[in-house]
Amino acid sequence: MNKKMITSFLLGGLFSIIALYFAFRNVPFGELMDYLASIDYIWVIPSVLLVLFAFVLRAVRWRIMLQSISDIGFARAYHPMMIGFMLNCILPARAGELARPAILQKKDNVPFTSGLATVATERVFDLFFLIVFFAVVFSYIEIDPGISISFGDYSLNRNTLEMIFNNMVIMCFILVGGIIFVTIDFTRALINSAIMGIPKLFFFLSAANKDKVSSVVCSRVVGMVNNIAAGFGLVKNVRQITLCFALSFIVWVVNALSYYVMALGCPGMQLSLFEITAIMIIICFFIALPSVPGFWGLWEAGGVFAVSLFAVSEKDAAGYALASHATQMFPVIIAGLISAHVYGVNLRQIKYNGEDKTNGCARGVDIP
Repeated sequence: MNKKMITSFLLGGLFSIIALYFAFRNVPFGELMDYLASIDYIWVIPSVLLVLFAFVLRAVRWRIMLQSISDIGFARAYHPMMIGFMLNCILPARAGELARPAILQKKDNVPFTSGLATVATERVFDLFFLIVFFAVVFSYIEIDPGISISFGDYSLNRNTLEMIFNNMVIMCFILVGGIIFVTIDFTRALINSAIMGIPKLFFFLSAANKDKVSSVVCSRVVGMVNNIAAGFGLVKNVRQITLCFALSFIVWVVNALSYYVMALGCPGMQLSLFEITAIMIIICFFIALPSVPGFWGLWEAGGVFAVSLFAVSEKDAAGYALASHATQMFPVIIAGLISAHVYGVNLRQIKYNGEDKTNGCARGVDIP
């Protein structure tokens, strides 16, 4: 593990401890420990299995998205994905999103920009279902504007949820519009023409220097645009889009079941599957806010807010939020470390320099 990664890990751990303090500062520590000791941990086993099954489905979905670029096997999609999610859990700035296409580039010669485009497509599907599920939750559950949980500089309340919801809707429209704009041949040709015409703006350059800018810079940018379009090739295949929509729905249902099964072993959490799904969606919205690696603290604060909507005591809410977070997070970290070992990705030497084979554009990819 290199110095940069060690520093990020230590800082992330420190920030996580501080974040957990903010999340639980109003909860009696002794009572929280008693609650955690009272949980029936036999329910952790099926909950963890459901968590891991959801990631198997995610890998199948990602493999479908990658078929427009490269027809890779399930394992060659699963291992990079798990490594990426594992890095998201332990490093800041969602570093794993860059790790996945970097690993694909190294192992399967998939252009980095194309792989990154498929990750963006994956996020669009997740965003869409989060937005839909949240709209359903809001239509059935009344969130009192007076309920608020403080966490650092954030006030987690109805207004914050509405703000995040509006931002997610805008982001979803921007991503979908960008994907469509890049994948349509006519509009992409306009983009490429505009890029190749940039050297003409530098009237003070000689013809030779303009040609150099065109060949060294513009042609490579055009190649990147084409690689990105290839990564978004899913949008041209109705069958693949339909499969991805179906898989995305099942992924979120399985995730909700994992939260529900964990609740079966937690005292005071006698809630329905719909109510637990609402809690999961609200937590997912809150952890969209900037936070420490692994969302420690913010997840718990969001969980306390969400569970409190259903007349559950703060102690029980805090205990369930912490237990469910650990159940969702640690299996991913362990599975990611196993994938790194099986797939031969050395986390101690995590910098990778490669080349986008499709356009000959040299790239350097650093996984923070």
